[in-house]
Amino acid sequence: MQFLCIGVNECAGDIKQQITQELQNLKKNKIDYSIDEVDAGDSTSIICKLDEGNPVEENNSWHFDALRRHVSNALAHFIIRQYEEKLLERIINTNYCYFNSPEKKEIIRIAVKLINNEEKSFLSGLFRARRYNTIVRGLVDYFESSNNLILEGFVNFRLKEYIKELEEIVDKAVDDYLMQREYREFIKLLRYFVDIQEPKFELIHIIADYDGKYILLDDSKSEITKECIKEFTSEISQGEVNYDDLLVSSLITLAPEKVIIHCLGQFKNKELFETIKNVFTGKVSICNGCEICLLNVIKKNKN
Repeated sequence: MQFLCIGVNECAGDIKQQITQELQNLKKNKIDYSIDEVDAGDSTSIICKLDEGNPVEENNSWHFDALRRHVSNALAHFIIRQYEEKLLERIINTNYCYFNSPEKKEIIRIAVKLINNEEKSFLSGLFRARRYNTIVRGLVDYFESSNNLILEGFVNFRLKEYIKELEEIVDKAVDDYLMQREYREFIKLLRYFVDIQEPKFELIHIIADYDGKYILLDDSKSEITKECIKEFTSEISQGEVNYDDLLVSSLITLAPEKVIIHCLGQFKNKELFETIKNVFTGKVSICNGCEICLLNVIKKNKN
């Protein structure tokens, strides 16, 4: 009798359903099989076997290879769905034990976002497919030497390459978390600088120019760009000018009560817009079209 026996401690019904769905493909090739669930108290065994009534006995080896492959596919899907987040938590608790509980939860959230490819990144999608294939390959290799598998033990001790990939994802999640934390602290510091200063203007208009620079207007719509940035540009050479940094520095110095942004579509650095919004919380509004925007469009077209 050709069979595979999978021992599980929990979720036996879910695993059996996953295997049943995957083995439907064998029916298309006229391969008969059966799936039984045997309760042994603390654990459950799921037994998948080829029926002895399968025709053409010389094909039995190929049939059993197909059974192993499809069962491996089903178990790989289950491992990713059921174990991945638990493994991430274990890796974080082992490798990054010095983070506190809220920090660990945030790192796990970032790691889960990475493994689920919520950003719809092509590269992340490839890595996800590679992890799945790594598990399938490990299962197929195991079943070539044994018909009996304890799922918990297999995940913990036989998937070293897969665990290594998860460790790399956790490392990336930690890097992202630290960058986000540094960004929040940076924003907090900028807010402090704004709060301790007397507002020099009630309103500042920001125009994103077509050449990557920015134009500043006061509340009477008079240009004050040169006056605002001259103290900063005198300290740096022309080749080192970063107009995004100049804009943020100027706004902090001016500490306006309100900021209106024109021509938002020409903001090449979207993170800059988010930074301005975060520093001047509740004070930033977007212009959807006015004479200032129109004049900048005409200027762009002339050039």
